[in-house]
Amino acid sequence: MTRPIKLLLGCFLLASITCLGQEREKSPQDSTQVAIDSMAIDTIVIRWEQKKIDNIRKGINLQAPKVRIQSKTLAQRARFASPTSFWENSNQFTLDLTETAFVNWNAGGENAVSALGNLNFTRKYKFAHTTWDSELRLRYGINAQKGRKLRKTDDFIKFASTFGFRKDSTSKWFWSAKLNFNTQFSNGYKYPNRENPISRFMAPGYLLLGAGTTFNPEGKKFDLYLSPITQKATFVLDENLSNQGAFGVEPGERLFMQFGFLLTNNWEEELLENIFLNHRLSLYTDYINSFGNIDVDWEINLLFKVNKFIQANISGHLLYDDDIKFDEVTAEDGTVIDPGIPKVQFKQTLGLGLKYSF
Repeated sequence: MTRPIKLLLGCFLLASITCLGQEREKSPQDSTQVAIDSMAIDTIVIRWEQKKIDNIRKGINLQAPKVRIQSKTLAQRARFASPTSFWENSNQFTLDLTETAFVNWNAGGENAVSALGNLNFTRKYKFAHTTWDSELRLRYGINAQKGRKLRKTDDFIKFASTFGFRKDSTSKWFWSAKLNFNTQFSNGYKYPNRENPISRFMAPGYLLLGAGTTFNPEGKKFDLYLSPITQKATFVLDENLSNQGAFGVEPGERLFMQFGFLLTNNWEEELLENIFLNHRLSLYTDYINSFGNIDVDWEINLLFKVNKFIQANISGHLLYDDDIKFDEVTAEDGTVIDPGIPKVQFKQTLGLGLKYSF
């Protein structure tokens, strides 16, 4: 019997049973009706025999497939969400080289090589109303020329740290505290005299600590710091220089304290594509000893970026400190006849070198 016919017979049987049940309820007294007890029919399942497949086509496999599980290493490590960092870090090394060589040069000259290395480390923290900027700058330069010993061309250690707090997130002004520290690595000489150093490590050394306010607009590499209360300490830890009263200390003393007003300004701007201007200015005047006489420390650098690793730069550095005297006149017994006068100091460099950030 075919499947459609079986299905129709099943439906007919179900309908017949239902009708008999209804008639039984209407005429309980009629004995000629078929007696069917009351029952509840929820589901009728009709099953038919499944026939086996007699003819199996060639190439058909009725067995359950075998699943082979093979693990492979990930080509790339999974990335996990990391919390937002409020620190901005920068590490940079530059090396400028200058070389001059002569072979049978009629005009004369001596072979020479100059090298100038710079290391800059910056750490900047910014969260909500708080900022903390720190920078360490190290520089050292040497010159080697045929027929004479190595000479130092540049040398400094500079550290600056500024902590700021503002009352709301829209203000450009911060209440700030600032610390500056400056000194040098090795002895300085007035060449060709190499017997008597005119400066050493921590002779001089400068420490400035004060509080004030900073103007720092959002999204710009510009800050202006004004401090009406800044303590300046000048250290001369070399005995000979201390006895000479160098760098403003009293003869025999190793520390000279000042209290005054400090203004600093840092600004960096991209003038043209891959041409950057970097400007640093520091002005300080002492309230007690010589108010109105301003110490100046001004650096300006023009950077030409060739590619990621090569850059050229032109820099100028101007210094004026009333406590640093020149043209001192002394007698044969060492007595100072004329302490000398302060002068403007200026240094200019031009270099092409390598740059590496890490």
